[in-house]
Order: sequence, then C-alpha cells, then structure tokens
Amino acid sequence: METPSKRRKIEGSRPRHESHERCQEDQCHSRAIILNTRRSISPPVRRKRIRPGLSEGRSVLIRESSNLVKENSSVESNKATRAASSFQNDETPASPIDLVPSPVQLIAIKDLHASLNIDTISIKDILGDPLIKECWLFNYLFDVDFVMSQFDEDTRDLVQVKIVHGSWKKDAPNKIRIDEAVKRYSNLQTFTAYMPEMYGTHHSKMIILFRHDDQAQVIIMTANMIATDWRMTQAVWRSPLLPLREAFNHPQQVELRLSPLGSGTRFKHDLLAYLSKYETRTKSMVAQLCQYEFSSIRAVLVASTPGKQKIRCLDPDTEDLWGWLALKRVLGGINMKSSNPHIVIQISSVASVGEKWLSNTFFDVLSSSSPSFSTPKNNNNNTPKPKISIVFPTADEIRRSIDGYSSGGSIHMKVSSPAQKKQVEYIRPMLCHWAGDSAEALEDNTSSFLPEQPKIIREAGRRRVSPHIKTFIRFSDARMTSIDWALLTSANLSTQAWGAAPNSSGEVRISSYEIGVLVWPALWDEQGRVAQMVPVFGKDSPDEGTTSYRTAEIPHEDTAPVTVGWRMPYDLPLVSYAKGDMPWFNNEPCDEADCMGRTWPGI
Repeated sequence: METPSKRRKIEGSRPRHESHERCQEDQCHSRAIILNTRRSISPPVRRKRIRPGLSEGRSVLIRESSNLVKENSSVESNKATRAASSFQNDETPASPIDLVPSPVQLIAIKDLHASLNIDTISIKDILGDPLIKECWLFNYLFDVDFVMSQFDEDTRDLVQVKIVHGSWKKDAPNKIRIDEAVKRYSNLQTFTAYMPEMYGTHHSKMIILFRHDDQAQVIIMTANMIATDWRMTQAVWRSPLLPLREAFNHPQQVELRLSPLGSGTRFKHDLLAYLSKYETRTKSMVAQLCQYEFSSIRAVLVASTPGKQKIRCLDPDTEDLWGWLALKRVLGGINMKSSNPHIVIQISSVASVGEKWLSNTFFDVLSSSSPSFSTPKNNNNNTPKPKISIVFPTADEIRRSIDGYSSGGSIHMKVSSPAQKKQVEYIRPMLCHWAGDSAEALEDNTSSFLPEQPKIIREAGRRRVSPHIKTFIRFSDARMTSIDWALLTSANLSTQAWGAAPNSSGEVRISSYEIGVLVWPALWDEQGRVAQMVPVFGKDSPDEGTTSYRTAEIPHEDTAPVTVGWRMPYDLPLVSYAKGDMPWFNNEPCDEADCMGRTWPGI
C-alpha cells in the first residue's frame, strides 16, 4: 500500500492537492484518535511568488514538496511558508527555483520584539507536533521536565522519548537529575553514551523524530535541553520530512566507494556511521532510520566521535572520518574562487588549545580549498590565505544582555595559567565584538568599513542575546556579501571537539561527541543554473537581484541564479576589539551591576 506524501486534513476545509487524495479512508480513520486535537495541524498550502517585472509565465515558485513541509509555528511571524528544507538534490529532478531561505533558523526569543523574531523557531515548534511518535534526544545537559512540557499536551504521554547523554559518573548532577525524572514519566527511557576519554563530553545536540504519518526528521542544533539555553542566541538545522523508502525491505547494493559529499545518500551514510558509535544503545533506532529516504537533503554531516584515527591508514574515499579530518575532506572538495576570503569563527567556548594547534592544524584546515586530500602540513592550494576573525563577547556585552551575567556561565574562556594568557595574546588581534554597540565600539566602528563602502550596519537583531551558537563561515569577498561555505555545529574551539594534532605515530585523537552540518552554494546548482549563498539579516529569505563571484559573470539574462540565504546571528561589518577591550572570562569577577542589578563573583 502506497504511503501518502502528506496527511489528510482532519479539521477545517483547506483545499488539497490531487496527489494527497490517494490517502485511503481507513488510514485516516485509524489516525483520527491521535490527531484529535483542538486545532488544525495540517501543513500550509503551496504559495507562489512573482518576481517584480516578470510576467505570469516567469513567476517564481518557492517550492514546497508535498512531503517536505514546515510545521505550524506558535510564533506568529513563523506562519509564513518556508522553503529552506524544500529542495531536492540531483537524485530527484526538480523544477527551477530562484530564492532559497536559509537552511538554518535562529531560535525565537520571547523578550525580543516580534520584528526581531521573524522566521525564527522555538523548542515548542520542534517537539509540539502531535504527529510525533518517537523522539530521540542527543545532548549534553537535560532538564527533563522542561523537555516533556514541550510535547503536545494531548499526545505527551504517548510519545516514546529516548534521552542520550554522557553523564556516566554516579555523582554527576546532570545524571542525578535525569535519573530522578525518569521515575515520573513511564514513556521515557535514558541511555548513557560510551565515554572512553577522561576529558571528553557528549556535546552533540541532535533530535531524531519518527512520526505517525510514516515520516522521519533529523534536527541538529546548538542548544542544550535546558530552559536557559533557549533564551540565548542559538540556531537549528532541520532536514525535510523524510518519507519511507519504497521496498525498503529489499537489500541495497553495497558500494565500495562512498556517495558524493552533499548528497542525501551520503548524509544518511555518515549519520548512520555516527549513530553506530553508540553501539547497542541506538541499534533499534538505526534499524528504523535505515528505512527512510534521505535524497531530499543537501548538506554534509561533520561530526566527531571519541577515539583515534591513523592518517596514513585512511582512505578518504571509503572510510569514515571524524573531527578536523572530516572537515578537511569536505572543504578540500569545494571549489572556491574568492579573491578576498575571510573566515569568521563564532563560538561560545575557547579551550586551552595553544598557538601551535590553532595556526598549524585548525586554521590550515579551515583554509583548505584544494581538491586533493592531505594533512594540514601538506595543504597545497593556489587561493589567497584567508583572513581569520573570531567573534566572542566582552564582559560588557554579557553584562548588558537580557539575562545579564547569568548567561555568561555558559560562555567560557580563561586566563588562569600562563599558557592561557599566552593564547589570549595570540588570538586577541583576531577577536571581534558580538554586539559591537558600546560607545567605544561605535566610535571605532568606522574603521570596519572599506573606503568606498557605504557605512551601513547589517543588523542580525541579537545584540542583547548572549551567544551559545557556534558557526564557522567563509566569506568570499572583503565586504562579506557572499559566502563560500557555512557550518553550524555543536563544536567549540577545542582539541577535544575537533581532534588534536597528529602524534608521532600519525594518530589524531578525539575526546568528545560533536555534530554539525555544512553547506555551500554549489549544492543548489541545478539544470545549468549557478547558485550563490548570501548572508541574510532579520529574516531567512534572501533579497532578489543579489550577485556574487559565482553569478556576476553569467552571460544570459534568462539564466537567473539560485540565491540561498544563510541567517546571520551577528551584525556585519565586524567590529574588532579596541585597545582596551578584553573577552569575557567567566572565572573572573565583575563588580559592575548587570541589567538585573547583579554582580558576577566568577566561577
């Protein structure tokens, strides 16, 4: 029996597409008990958008596949149709598109004005869908009562909830809280990830959903499952709704070489390889996930798992790579022609990594653009060496945030030891403000503009919301109007997350679990049309008429470029630290009161 691509509407009288009428009456009747809620949960209908100056025949359709739809949002500004996940890769031919909303969304902040929450998403939007049947939560910190309160109140007790964490010590506060909460919920089960490294953490932040309409979804984000994290600047990547594969019980042909990076098939392979590291804990879930079709995904999974990898023994075409080795492989396959590359690292924690690891290993990996696979030492490419900046908040920016100093407890950089002080001295010339709107920063901001550049600040709307988000973005031009690639990840700046430099035996050691998604413009190239990626501010959809180095030289007017947005969490242009500015050190006390009248004793 063929599974419908979209659930029949139970309430209301919204028109349906012909393909949806194939849903049989007995299926809908059997689901009616589950769908007995007080509001409509049908997805929005498809909408057309007309480009200015074009006739009806040249209208641009922001595609929304029938099985790749956005859930209804509790935030009023999120009710607009969204197509960030509504694309198909070369495995499934699709009609042309012009504008693609950002593949990542910022989370909604209740204390901000509605105009600053356009196209944002909340934890309730993710977990509040009554169609959720089973939910796997991978994270570092959990407030179980907070998590359970986000599910639909009519189906909350029916959802099978699985929590995966890394707190294995019996006296760990996170483990104690989770174990106590399990007793209150009969539909909740917990698993402790295998943690072989003493200083490693289970830092991945991912949700995998299985739904009653025979679809699944993968969600990768930057927030812990605690209430305070959802009051900070965070971001979420959501896959399209993934349908069951046809004849999934038939064995698939085993391929000796991996599928191309960026394809849905490769994403599925990499995700299953990551989940296999949890061994028997995720065996049942992996078996389920194998049954679903991932071809609609355009992204690369970049993850870390604890263990060692020997570089000399690795075949990047057939073996799974983790940490900076995985990132190196992805970036080494991206064709970048930018003349003024600028890589911006924006993180919430900087560990004691040392200048040598930063300069000789990690920064070299980020600068990769050669198609050949090599270690950082042997990286050969003809592109200019990118400028590198690090966005990190100052104590003043933490103090003036909506939650004041309390949000600073989640943002880490220390200067307790001589090595840490030396590291701060090394990265300080690269440091840029998170908000950049203090009197001193505004006065110094004029130096951030190019001589011929209009002095316009592109505002992201998150100056007063402390950052827990982690993004790595390579801009292709000095004005930072075009993007070569962008990564959203749980990983901060640490060797535990990305892997240490190779030791004398050529082994790279990783201590923690991390997970992220990386995208670049060419993933949206289709039917002879070149795609570009641009930063977007205050909304997810890019403006029309934007050009970049990939599209500026297109000879034919009829070949409209595909423009993909990337939702920015911070303002541009960047504002470098002034002479007296220092980053936030949460181990140092602050005597000046924050917006709530509190001081900071240091931790």
